[in-house]
Amino acid sequence: MNLQNGDYQVLAGSVVIGLLIVFYGGTFVMSLFIGKKKENADGYMTAGNKIGFGVSAASMTATWIWASSMYASATSGYTYGISGPIHYGLWGALMILFIYPFGRRIRAVAPKAHTLAEVMYARHGRSSQLMLAGSNILGSVISLTSNFIAGGALIALLSPFSFRQGIIAVAAGILLYTLWSGFRASVLTDFAQVVAMLGAVVIIIPVIFFAAGGPGLFETGASNLSAQQGNFFSSEAFMNQGAPYIAAVLAYAIGNQTIAQRLFAVREDLIKPTFITATIGYGATIIGFGMLGVIALYAGITPIDGDSNNLIPQMAVTYLGPVLLCIFFIMILGSLSSTADSDLAALSSIAMTDIYGQSVGKQNANPKTMLLVGRITMILATAAGLFFASGKMNILELLVFVGALWGALVFPVIASFYWKKVTNMAFTISTLAALAAFLPVRFEWISMTGLTGYAVDIISIVGVGVVLALMSFGFFGLKVARIVGIVAIIAVAPFAFGVLHEYAVLSGSLVAYSVSTVVCYLMSVRSKQDFDFSTIKDRVGDFDPVETLTSGSEHYVAGK
Repeated sequence: MNLQNGDYQVLAGSVVIGLLIVFYGGTFVMSLFIGKKKENADGYMTAGNKIGFGVSAASMTATWIWASSMYASATSGYTYGISGPIHYGLWGALMILFIYPFGRRIRAVAPKAHTLAEVMYARHGRSSQLMLAGSNILGSVISLTSNFIAGGALIALLSPFSFRQGIIAVAAGILLYTLWSGFRASVLTDFAQVVAMLGAVVIIIPVIFFAAGGPGLFETGASNLSAQQGNFFSSEAFMNQGAPYIAAVLAYAIGNQTIAQRLFAVREDLIKPTFITATIGYGATIIGFGMLGVIALYAGITPIDGDSNNLIPQMAVTYLGPVLLCIFFIMILGSLSSTADSDLAALSSIAMTDIYGQSVGKQNANPKTMLLVGRITMILATAAGLFFASGKMNILELLVFVGALWGALVFPVIASFYWKKVTNMAFTISTLAALAAFLPVRFEWISMTGLTGYAVDIISIVGVGVVLALMSFGFFGLKVARIVGIVAIIAVAPFAFGVLHEYAVLSGSLVAYSVSTVVCYLMSVRSKQDFDFSTIKDRVGDFDPVETLTSGSEHYVAGK
């Protein structure tokens, strides 16, 4: 059943082909059960806004447990010791949790929306919509590319097939079932994929742990750790991993269409339990996988080719037998597929709603044309992902750029759902100003010595207050948020001044938050605009309102 490749066992080509056929063939068959002879455009994007608790919570969990998050958590464990995966998984999980209080407000304002950018068009106008839609298009294409690369690398490492053959197989399999029924196919297959992933985690991680030495490893391998790696409260881990992720929590929660799409799809009364459950599921799984990096650190394992992204598959081929290696293969395949199909669904919704739908107007949109636009978008996005993945392009800087763009948008987007005075000009200028301030700080285009460094520190300290205030606002309201923000600035200032500019990733994100918030506030506070939020319901709604629930599987997706 397996062959030998150097010091590592790999699966035979026939076994890999069989696993691919079983996995992608199975998901395609599942999608056939929810297909309709006459597809509905709104159902294709949001499944009729009525997905039940189990399916929606599983879909949210599966979407955010992607191969790159597994690999990154293991890298964090290998780099920073046991606190690394906790910083990565805990704060990453909170990005799901912190959307739900804002999500309830967003659904109340626009219960039938398909994208956040669509709501921004109704609230402000075209420029705000294009900023949010554009950032999501770029982010989803990059995410899609990253998942194709992870799939190609997995197949190349565990089988006789090449990287290029791997990415083609993965891309074709994902497109095969997602193209059929869009978002409904994504959430239904997510349910099966997350069950398989969680089951595999329960088996695989303990097996690797005991095969590597079990509890005794923490004594025999302690000499392989530095002082910071052995310290659970490592300042190095917090400043380089934890703090930047805390800053990124709201950016990814607010800016990412894959989360927004599930927010608009789940039944409105189930938003809170859905997001809380997904938070727990994601955090537990990703922290668990991060521990594989910790095990590798204690065991003194050196990553293949010096690339820490190889740690998880390297641990698998080192310590797992043929059967568990097959289970591991399916698990990673499921994790990357569940995110990639969400990216395709998100991109199709943006194209259908923000490019076609808003261009011709809601009343003039042809549902058949919308579906054609959505499916063509999926095909073009897959082709683009394959193009970038085949070149093994370095997407890290682009990911950082997109994350910062979402950070620059957080305050203007949140304020637009609560504050009547925010204008389109304030939204646009504050976002552009935040980007202009972020880029030279993050990529160190300017010297951070002297007055410049101190100026960045001051702006970043304000950013700390903004981040914590926004987090508090979602749960406790404006009064508490103001108190938390002010106290945070005062408490952090003595320790952060003169230091923060030395951490480019952290300070860059904080600068984006700070500048966008200050500029948006100053441009809006004297505004005479008194926006009526009730008008959004009339401007945002179904493009294809007639939908007949005749399929039993449709009831299954709705959780009935």
